[in-house]
Amino acid sequence: MPLYKLKNTGTESAWGIWKVEESAEELAFTAFEEAPEGIIHLTKRLEWLASRVLVRTLLEQNDLPYSGIHKDEFGKPFLRELTHHISLSHAYPYVAVQLDRYKSVGIDIEQPTEKLLRIAPRVLSLEELDNAGSDIRKHCVYWCAKEALYKVYGKRGLHFASQLLVEPFILEEKGDLKGMINMQEVKLNVALCYEIEPEFVVVYTNPH
Repeated sequence: MPLYKLKNTGTESAWGIWKVEESAEELAFTAFEEAPEGIIHLTKRLEWLASRVLVRTLLEQNDLPYSGIHKDEFGKPFLRELTHHISLSHAYPYVAVQLDRYKSVGIDIEQPTEKLLRIAPRVLSLEELDNAGSDIRKHCVYWCAKEALYKVYGKRGLHFASQLLVEPFILEEKGDLKGMINMQEVKLNVALCYEIEPEFVVVYTNPH
């Protein structure tokens, strides 16, 4: 069982990372679910199944039942028969999940690649671009943070460069981030955490 990482604060909140090493059949057996027929690509099927295994694992750690996941009209996932908020992310072979009993959460996992430098002018503000420079890992933290903020908001239509903002920071192996969802009618401050591993970066909603 390749549970890569698990952070647990009891029934209040938890997050974890799964490294996919199993076959689709093995994951389906562990998840007690089959991937939807519409998901044809093997990698996507593995990610879908592994995310369900990880959700089940996080819930079972806290003696909570797992009855499946449904999505709203914006694609935001919710747990059936539980009020906990949930967020899912994947960057094969890794899958990440975060749960919180009371607040909307966002988690995002990504592998640092050159493409992040190419898309940066479209998704980062001028201040963020200046702070990130040419550091691919820092660009990856910014990208994951904005994806996490997008998931916290849970609806479409936000502009990454102007409405999902991350305060400039000094890059370390792990740390805290100050995020803001900047809408005309309201500005929502969101505390985030990041961790840098050799193969990926993960950003998630601060559980405290």
